[in-house]
Formats: sequence, structure tokens, C-alpha cells
Amino acid sequence: MKQTIRKSIKYLLIIGLAIFLFALFYPRTYDVPHIKPRKETHFWDLSTGSRIAYTLIPAKKKKSPFPIIFLQGGPGGFYTNATIERFKPLAEMGFDVYLYDQVGGGYSERLENIEEYTAERHKKDLEEIVKKIGAGKVIFVAQSWGAILATFYIADNPKSVEKVIFTGPGPIQPMQNELSTLKPPDSLHLREPYFSNAKANKSTKNLRSKFIQKWALVFGSKLAKDAEVDDFQTLLNGKLNKSTVCDTSLNVTAEGGGGYYSQIMIIKSLNTVKDPRPVLKASNIPILVMKGQCDNQKWGFTNEYLQVFKNHQLVIIPKAGHSISVEQPDMYMKTIIDFLSK
Repeated sequence: MKQTIRKSIKYLLIIGLAIFLFALFYPRTYDVPHIKPRKETHFWDLSTGSRIAYTLIPAKKKKSPFPIIFLQGGPGGFYTNATIERFKPLAEMGFDVYLYDQVGGGYSERLENIEEYTAERHKKDLEEIVKKIGAGKVIFVAQSWGAILATFYIADNPKSVEKVIFTGPGPIQPMQNELSTLKPPDSLHLREPYFSNAKANKSTKNLRSKFIQKWALVFGSKLAKDAEVDDFQTLLNGKLNKSTVCDTSLNVTAEGGGGYYSQIMIIKSLNTVKDPRPVLKASNIPILVMKGQCDNQKWGFTNEYLQVFKNHQLVIIPKAGHSISVEQPDMYMKTIIDFLSK
């Protein structure tokens, strides 16, 4: 009898181990949208080794000498057809508008060596893009992580930027964690979003995705193909989008294109970046900071932009979250146009 029990326990352990290993190593599929071809997509082959997909919305009247570059959130961010439509009014004003997929996202190249995904690589890509465009100065519209990227660029190229519009900016890096506890003035009427990034991660991540992430961060290599993890990123983005709006009924359905390895490795690289603050504090570049009333970024991180950049303007957008253009598209564009018109 005891021998039979031992055998049963042994078999159960073997079966349990087999199930565990299957969950870890068997590729998963996700029922998510995939990125769709776009006729107006072009490519830059940069000296950094990155192949970057981009779209130019050409100026419709007398051209401004300062083209606009949209710096997408992410990391590993990409632009969509909706993004192109959103920025057409700026082309009507006379600005060339460039939108691009960051390396590792959208139609841009995926890197085989994921340790090459760093904030420094993104900054160097942006420097090369500005050179490709050929303008003396550019204007950035920088969303979330794109704002962080803009600070790195400005620190090394302060004379190449005419103006910056920061929308829902992420924390200036290296992040000063103590700023997360700073309370906003009551007069701003800020509030927390209903849904959080933590809830999104908890409801989406599985045993294999956690193992893939850990493997990548520890060993700097891919345990799963880009196709699988990028689909997981789309699934995760669908949940994360709920934390970027005040009204979750207006949540935008995630589109395919997010770069998973690019995102997690660049976030890792932020632990070792050079502090851009000393150079930024000496800058007189006019900046606009736009913050949604229920932005998921802590007030202290937003406020630091106002402390670092002396020539600043802050606009709080009511009834909008981190993705201001989703809930307040007209106010989003009007605020940008007013700032660029000065």
C-alpha cells in the first residue's frame, strides 16, 4: 500500500513538473490585432544600424524652417493611422511633421541582440534622424517616454531644438523616487485614474511571460521570438490603455506594433543613464507641459519639468488622462497650435 502511494506521488510530481515546464517553454499565442501595412511608410537606414520606419506629413502652405518630430510613448512605441490624422492640422499650419517607429517597435527593425536596446541607442537614433531631416532646429511633440527621450537629446544637442511640447511626460531620469510623494496644489484639481498600470500587469502577465522577461533582463537574450512577445505586448497595451484615460469607456483598443524587448530593455538601461538635469537647467528652450487631469504620472515627476526648464508653460487638460488626445482631441490640438503660434 505504501509503495503504491509513493508511486502515485512520484507520478503526480512528474506530471506537475511536465505541466510547469510546458507552461514555461511552450510558445504561446494571443488573440490580438496585428500591425497593418501603410502605403505612406518610408524607411531610414541610420548609421547606428537601425532601420527606422517613418511617415512625413508635408507642410501644406509656406513651410516653417522648424519641422516637428513626434516622439511616441513606450519605449518601443509606434505610430498609428490615428496618429497621422491627429497631426495633420500642424501640416496645415506650415510644419513638416515626422512620425517614426522607434527601433524594435512598429515597422522598424527588431534587433537580434536585445542588449542593444538602450536609452542611449534611442537618443543616437534620434540624432541621426534629425540629421537626415536636415533642419538646423526641430520642434518635439513628446509623449510620455518620448518626453524622457527628448531630455536626453536636448542635454547633448541643446542648440538643435526650437521648442518642445511635453504631453503626459514621464519622469526625468535617473528618476528621483521621492518626487512621487509630492502632493499637487488643490487648485489644479488633479485626481488618480480609475484604473492603474499595476492592475493591468497583474491581470495580463502569465508564468511564461514572467519567465521570458526575467530571462531577458538577467541573460540579455531572447527566450521567445519577437512575434510572440510583441503579441503579448499588444495584449498588455490593451489593459494599460485603461489607465491612460479618465473615463474607461473611452479606452482605445490596442493595435499591433508594440516592441516588447525594446520596452523592457530600455527601461532597464535607465538605471545607468547620465543625468541630463545640469544641461537642461541652463536651457532657455520654450517648453509647454500638458497634463491630463487624471494623468497616471505622479505630479512630482511632472512638476520637475517646471523646475528644470525655466522657460515653461503648464496647461492642465480637464477630463483627460495620460493620453490627452484620446479624450480631449480638440483641446489637445488647440493647446499645441496656440503654443506654436507664439
